[in-house]
Amino acid sequence: HSNIFVHTYIHTYIHTYIHTYIHTYIHTYIHTYIHTYIHTYIHTYIHTYIHTYIHTYIHTYIHTYIHTYIHTYIHTYIHTYIHTYIHTYIHTYIHTYIHTYIHTYIHSENLLYKSFINCFLLRECLLND
Repeated sequence: HSNIFVHTYIHTYIHTYIHTYIHTYIHTYIHTYIHTYIHTYIHTYIHTYIHTYIHTYIHTYIHTYIHTYIHTYIHTYIHTYIHTYIHTYIHTYIHTYIHTYIHTYIHSENLLYKSFINCFLLRECLLND
């Protein structure tokens, strides 16, 4: 009977101890390990990944986007603006200037020419007379 008692006691003690120890150890270790590892891993990985990915993505995307957008925008805007503005300005200015200048010049020259011709002819006429 004492063997049964001892056996029961040993069994109960071992079972309780194993259960308590394993449970405590597993729980503590797993929890600590999981928490530490997951936290460290997640933090390191996520931080590294996020930092690398975001930095790479941001850098690549922003650079590509900025470059593409700026290039497209500059090209489109400059081209449109230059073309429209220069064309309009040049056309208007040159046309106005040329028209005004040529008209004024021709008109002035014409008057001078007419007056010169008139004077010349008048002189010729006067001389002939």
